Amino acid sequence: MKPLRARDIVLGSDTLFDAWLYSMLMDNNLAYSLNPHLIASQEQLGFMVQRENQGLYLPCSDATFALLGEKDRNGQLQKQYNRAWRIICRLIRQSIPDRPTRSRIFQFCRLRFNQYTAQRTLLPSRLVKRMTDLVLKQSFSPLEDPWKERRKNAVRKHQELMQSEAFQKTLDTVSCDLQSRSITCIRQRLNSLEIIRLFCLTVMARDWENHPPNQAQLQETLRKAEDAARDFLPLLSASSKRQCTILYLADGDGSVFFDLMSIQALIHMGHRVVYAVKDEFFFYAPTLDDLSEDPVLEKYLGNAKILRESNISKNALLKELKANDLLIISDGTRERLNLYRVSVTFARAWKESDVIVCHGWRARDIFLNTSSEFTRDIVCFWKNEDAFQIALRKHAANSHKFSERDIKEQAGLIIQSMRNAHKAKRAVIFYSCIIGSLPGQTSQAIELAKTFVEHLRKKLDNVLIINPAEHFIDGMDGDDLMYMWEIVQRSGEIDVWRFQSSADIEQSFALLGRKVPQAWSGKDATFSTGCTKEMHIALDVQKANPEMQIIGPDPKLFFRRGEYGVGKYFDASIKKH
Repeated sequence: MKPLRARDIVLGSDTLFDAWLYSMLMDNNLAYSLNPHLIASQEQLGFMVQRENQGLYLPCSDATFALLGEKDRNGQLQKQYNRAWRIICRLIRQSIPDRPTRSRIFQFCRLRFNQYTAQRTLLPSRLVKRMTDLVLKQSFSPLEDPWKERRKNAVRKHQELMQSEAFQKTLDTVSCDLQSRSITCIRQRLNSLEIIRLFCLTVMARDWENHPPNQAQLQETLRKAEDAARDFLPLLSASSKRQCTILYLADGDGSVFFDLMSIQALIHMGHRVVYAVKDEFFFYAPTLDDLSEDPVLEKYLGNAKILRESNISKNALLKELKANDLLIISDGTRERLNLYRVSVTFARAWKESDVIVCHGWRARDIFLNTSSEFTRDIVCFWKNEDAFQIALRKHAANSHKFSERDIKEQAGLIIQSMRNAHKAKRAVIFYSCIIGSLPGQTSQAIELAKTFVEHLRKKLDNVLIINPAEHFIDGMDGDDLMYMWEIVQRSGEIDVWRFQSSADIEQSFALLGRKVPQAWSGKDATFSTGCTKEMHIALDVQKANPEMQIIGPDPKLFFRRGEYGVGKYFDASIKKH
């Protein structure tokens, strides 16, 4: 029997359901093993979704998951499919002026629509994505965006609304009693009111684009929004007492102008913001090109940095966050937010954020109407029957964020032990070894490293040997650990940097009284992407500290490896030339 919630999925108890589930993942192109270059690994997904003690994550609500597989063609799933079809019909009618071409594409899309929905396992959001691809690839060049001018026009209309006398007067009016309060309290209260009003304008943007409200309607709408957020205002006031990193997600309703107004208000409150937009065309959702090419938006970006790198490292992202109050990134997709398909940059931005801010019914569906839990607090606001709504979804109870400060403190403890060793006239040896490069062998790798280092400690006099296998910190993923170790490695406190050789591994098994298994035969540090990264660092450090000795395999043998696997303790791949 199929569970009703994604979180309740248990694999292995029902082979028929397991087969259906894998088929469904294939139909939606969400199976990592079939397309690892497009789909996030479980480690990358773990930056965003709390996976411990949970079932499978799906980028939809539990209600939509429960509908998958139903045969009723008059049911709720079919209604969602029909809505997707209407979206595609509108795209064809409004974007393709040539009638014969329009008719051909329309008929082709109808055939594909029937094929896609025949099994009734395709998520409606994925259906929209696929059908949109069909239309664009047959009608437009790769660089064309059929909605670009619509979005530009929407921005200009929203700017006119914001600059109107009615809007300016209403937004500047404070009706609450602020007498007999401290300046700090007043400032926090005003900040909270401003944010709620801007959030309200954001979700009303499309409705008011062609039918602007009069001043009385605007006042009433904002008053209701403040009432709806009454329990939320203290939280906003509290958040203004500390600097947060906020990941702000754009919606597909064309409210980018008010997004930027809200973001500038958050920055004024002292926060740093990462604004995630779309990679390319997704109807009214803003894209990177919109923000870099629209002169109206440019005025409201301030000194924002637009990052087009889709696979930025943790180190580089932290540097950008320190240097910029506002970063603009793409989520890496052209569809409703799908955490399986987002870019590495987006996943890392989520991981480094304190809170996620999102809006619209799409975000509500994905984040609030699912039993899956997430690693960060999520603030979601939307319009429900013309009424403003806002909600906070707290992060999973067992989720923990290691801040840059936390990681630096851990690194600092190790560096201090190295300095103490130098004060005691002891040499410092750093041992780089395979930890997770062989699938399923992580425990074995740790045992080998500990065994060999203990052997060295008995053989070598007056040395401190730093063994990373002895410094695992519960909850830290590969990204956090590599960042921590790079701080240690660049401290200038290493005298000898030893990389694990095949002889080390053979001696470790001999010390354990065992033969070398086939999986470990001939292996050394060159088989580890982590060690490859560390060899780059070691050579860099050696330039500044020529006295540091590097022992182990020839450095040139390391550079076959690709980038470190995102969030992993093990390899991404060997480069193929």
